[in-house]
Amino acid sequence: MPDTFELEIVTPEKMVVRDSAEEMQIPGRNGYLGILPGHAPLITELSVGVISYRKSGVTHRFAVAWGFAEVLPGKVTVLAEQAQEAGEINVAQAQQEKQQAQELFASGKTEDDFTRAEAELHVAETRLEVAGKSG
Repeated sequence: MPDTFELEIVTPEKMVVRDSAEEMQIPGRNGYLGILPGHAPLITELSVGVISYRKSGVTHRFAVAWGFAEVLPGKVTVLAEQAQEAGEINVAQAQQEKQQAQELFASGKTEDDFTRAEAELHVAETRLEVAGKSG
C-alpha cells in the first residue's frame, strides 16, 4: 500500500494546493474525518473548519468554509467555497469580521440574522485559529 495520496484543494478562484500527503483531517458536515492512504471512497459535504495534512513530518493547515470533498484510495479532492493557508490570512480583517459578526448577533432581529451571524463568526474564528498556528 502506498505511503501517500494526492491532494488538491480548489476554490472557485484558484488552485489552493496540489501536493501529496501522508494523512489528512477534513471538517465534514457531521464532524472531522481522518484520511489515510487507501481510504475507502466517499464524498462528504464540508463544514467550516480547519483542513490539516501532514507531509514529511510537516503539518499544513488551511481555513475552509463549505464545499465538498471526494476521497479516493489514492487521491483527495477538496472543492471549497473558501480556503486560505495561514500566511494568506489577513488577521486584522479576520478580527474585524469577527467583531461585525458579534455585533450582528447582538442586534439580530430575525432567525436569519442569528444564523448568518453564527456562520460568519465561525468563519472568522477559524481563520484566526489557522493564522495563530502559523510559525
